[in-house]
Amino acid sequence: MNDFESIFAALRSLYARHEPSCVLLVDTPIEYSLGTHEVRAKDNYRTWFGAVQIKNSYVSAHVYPVYTDPELLGDVSDALKQRMQGKSCFNFKKPDVDLFEELGRLIDRGAARYHAQGRI
Repeated sequence: MNDFESIFAALRSLYARHEPSCVLLVDTPIEYSLGTHEVRAKDNYRTWFGAVQIKNSYVSAHVYPVYTDPELLGDVSDALKQRMQGKSCFNFKKPDVDLFEELGRLIDRGAARYHAQGRI
C-alpha cells in the first residue's frame, strides 16, 4: 500500500493556490497541471507553470519556473534537491511535510517570478 493519493492531494494544494492566476490544463485524480497565459504565436505552445502526477512508483511535482529560472534553486535544501529528477521535477514516494512546505515556498517564488514577467 502506498501513500500516493495523499501525496498527490498535498502537492496539488501547493499549486491550486495559484490556479486563479494560471490556466487550468488538467484536473483528474492522477494529474493536475497549470499553464501560463503565455502562448507562442508560431506553434500555439502554452508555457506550463506546474504539474503534479501520480506515476507507477512515485508522485512527481513539476516546477517549470525552475527550468526557465534555475537561480530559484539557490536556497533549496539538499534534502529537496535529492528529490530532483531533471531540471524541474521532484519525485516523492512518501509524505514529508517539511519538504512539501519547502516545495510550496519554491512554487510561490516561481509564481512571483512568472507574475513579474507577465506570464501569469
